[in-house]
Amino acid sequence: MKEVHPQDSGFWLITQESNVYFPNQNLPFGTAKDLGLQQRCALQIGEWENQPLFLVSELADEKREWTFLRDLLHLSKEQFYLLNRGIELNHFYKTHQFCGKCGSKTAHTTDEWAVQCQNKDCGYRTYPVICPSIIVAIRRGKEILLACHKRHVDSKMYTTLAGFVEVGESFEQAVSREVWEETGLQVKNIQYWGSQPWAFPNSQMVGFLAEYASGEISLQEEEIADAKWFHCDGPLPNLPPQGTIALALINAILEICRAKDK
Repeated sequence: MKEVHPQDSGFWLITQESNVYFPNQNLPFGTAKDLGLQQRCALQIGEWENQPLFLVSELADEKREWTFLRDLLHLSKEQFYLLNRGIELNHFYKTHQFCGKCGSKTAHTTDEWAVQCQNKDCGYRTYPVICPSIIVAIRRGKEILLACHKRHVDSKMYTTLAGFVEVGESFEQAVSREVWEETGLQVKNIQYWGSQPWAFPNSQMVGFLAEYASGEISLQEEEIADAKWFHCDGPLPNLPPQGTIALALINAILEICRAKDK
C-alpha cells in the first residue's frame, strides 16, 4: 500500500476484520480529501461501478457502523468477490509484517500482491495465503443429505458438509475423508461443481457433488448436531442464504434428484 493523495478519487473499501463500511448500501465514493482518508495508506484492487476501488489500510480502533461481509451476499457475484479480495488482502498484509524466514521487516511489493523481506541477505517474498476447503452436496436416489452444524443449532439451519483440505491430499480425498469423519458415510462419483472465495478470513470454497455409496449416519458430535436424508419433493429445513455456494450446491442436487425419473 502507499500513502493516499488528497485528489485520489474512487470508491473506498474500509474494513475491520470481516466487516465492511457500507453506508447507504454502497461503498463510500469521492476524493480522499472529502472522505478524510488523505493520511491513510491504500491500494487499488479493482473497479467498482466503473470507478477505481481502493482498499484502505485498517485501523483496529476505528469507530464506524460496520456491515458483516456475509450480510452482503445479495450483491452481484463480481462485487461480492471484490469485497472478499479486499478483506483477504487486508488480513494478509496485517499478518505478514515480518519475514517468516528471517524475522526482518517486510514491505509491500509494487509488481504484485505480495510482501518482500527488506533484509538484503534474505529478500524472501510471500504471497497471500489461501486456505482451500471442500464443500459437498450428497445424493442418495431422490434424497439429499443435509446436516445441522453445532454453530447453526439456534437457527436450525441445515446445510452441506465442508472442511479444510489437508497437506498432501487431493480435493477428492478431502471430500471422502470429511464425509466419513462427520457422518460415517462413504461416497462415490465425486464431481467438481464450482468454487467461491470466502474471506473468513482467507478460505476458498471448492464445491463438489457426490453420490451415496454405503454406510449409516454416525455423527461427529463435536461438529455436527444432526444429519438427515431429505426427499427432494418433501418439506426441506431452513437452508443457507441466497448467494452461498452451499445453497447453490443444494439446489443443483435437488434438480438432479427431481429429474432422475423423467
